[in-house]
Amino acid sequence: MEIRTIKDRIVCSGAIFYSKSSGRILLLQKATGKHSGHWGLVGGTNDLGENSWQGLQREMQEEIGDIPTIIKSVPLETFVSNDNVFNFHTYLCVVDNEFIPKLSSEHNGWCWCNIDTAPKPLHQGLRSSFGNKTVRAKLQTIFDVVTLI
Repeated sequence: MEIRTIKDRIVCSGAIFYSKSSGRILLLQKATGKHSGHWGLVGGTNDLGENSWQGLQREMQEEIGDIPTIIKSVPLETFVSNDNVFNFHTYLCVVDNEFIPKLSSEHNGWCWCNIDTAPKPLHQGLRSSFGNKTVRAKLQTIFDVVTLI
């Protein structure tokens, strides 16, 4: 396994899967580690040499098995820590229908839910994103546009 840092930076990517047919998003529950029991996105740390999208595609395969057909992906936000060491790229990935993920041992649960009725506890970064008015407005705009496609 390669070291997952680039010049002392940690770069991660995550996906909010959004089902066009149900209007709900997919969350996974962490089974192990520091965030055990918390609900969050599909995603993780990018390997050396991967850009954020490549890292996310690998993480999708590892965490949910076969990647469903993504009809639209939109970079949603990039969080950068105050010390510039941690970068997290969040994408919105639109699929036609909800699917059943094939979870790896990293997660022990999944759910399709609305943002306002997401299970708790949410991962702190996701809780922050869902509480951010700008991110929420951007998500709502994308959800509204996707229904027109």
